[in-house]
Amino acid sequence: MKDSSRKRHIAKAITWRIVGTIDTIVLSWIISGNPFTGLKIGFAEVATKMILYYLHERIWFKIYFKNSNKRHILKTITWRVVGTLDTMILAWLITGSPITGFKIGVAEVLTKMLLYFLHEKVWHKTDFGLEKRMN
Repeated sequence: MKDSSRKRHIAKAITWRIVGTIDTIVLSWIISGNPFTGLKIGFAEVATKMILYYLHERIWFKIYFKNSNKRHILKTITWRVVGTLDTMILAWLITGSPITGFKIGVAEVLTKMLLYFLHEKVWHKTDFGLEKRMN
């Protein structure tokens, strides 16, 4: 596969960030009880997560797995570790409470793992940004 995949990875980063930001805003609002806290945390993540997600995609682009389900599961786990740490730190900084940051991070583990896996499955079915598919 020729490395013209950057536009694919940028598109995946954007679509995932939309899904992820909505999830973060809703969870942060529910846990903090304040919709504005949810918005602050959600929008603070946009920049950090876009950069982290793009780097994650670039690394995984270079890793080949014959079994796509195993690949999707491993990508899901590695991304969730990175994403959860980022969310916990940002939520802690914004709320001033490490406990609130921890609660939001833990809640996201459950919702984001499922959402990310589904996002990967959808993107795996499309050839957008690929010159030739490798399965």
